[in-house]
Amino acid sequence: MPYIAPEDRARLDRGEAPASAGELNYAITRLVDAYMERAGGIRYARLNEVVGALECAKLELYRRLAAPYEDEKIRENGDVYRSPG
Repeated sequence: MPYIAPEDRARLDRGEAPASAGELNYAITRLVDAYMERAGGIRYARLNEVVGALECAKLELYRRLAAPYEDEKIRENGDVYRSPG
């Protein structure tokens, strides 16, 4: 959990965009916490839903942004793997 300064929390809670990875983590945490609260609190099924949503968002981010970026860097700098793939 990112324990950022109170003034940064207030800024993010007003809807300003995160400026660091810690602030992004805080914003995501607040979003998840609000979802859990509105859904009626902590239950295993809700926790499972949230973890699944976060995992799918992570996988989509990797598929759409990270993998193409890495492919471009392989083309620019050469591959590290020597084994056929």
